[in-house]
Amino acid sequence: MVRQFYVYILASRKHGTLYIGITNDIIGRVHEHKLKLVPGFSAKYPVDKLVYFEIFDDPTAAIAREKELKKWRRDWKIELIESKNPDWVDLSSTLTRGFRGYGFRVRGLRPRPGMTAQGFMLLRRLQRDPLLGLSNGCKLLLDMAREHE
Repeated sequence: MVRQFYVYILASRKHGTLYIGITNDIIGRVHEHKLKLVPGFSAKYPVDKLVYFEIFDDPTAAIAREKELKKWRRDWKIELIESKNPDWVDLSSTLTRGFRGYGFRVRGLRPRPGMTAQGFMLLRRLQRDPLLGLSNGCKLLLDMAREHE
């Protein structure tokens, strides 16, 4: 199987805060952003809607494209998003259709740098329990996180 790399743009809302990133597991990475499991920019700002992505077979090309997009002016980024996704629809739901259980599957689940052990364990529980449903799973994670504050 050919390994794919994704350059993606997340937004807080239409014309809101933008975040550009790169990953080889778009479903898992977007889910981490949505649950704010990794500290940093996307945990501080509500950028959780996948509004644009590109797929690459070559990691070097993907890294170059990410760096290029990060240097772009904001209005160019908005034009790029609106050329493919004029309504700024959250594309993560289109990526997750067809997966069994709660709507997504994280392959090769592993902790990310900066992820707490608690966050990783919560993500693993969500992955293992197909009866939760995605929205119920997110609610469960938030409830459990509040209990440990």
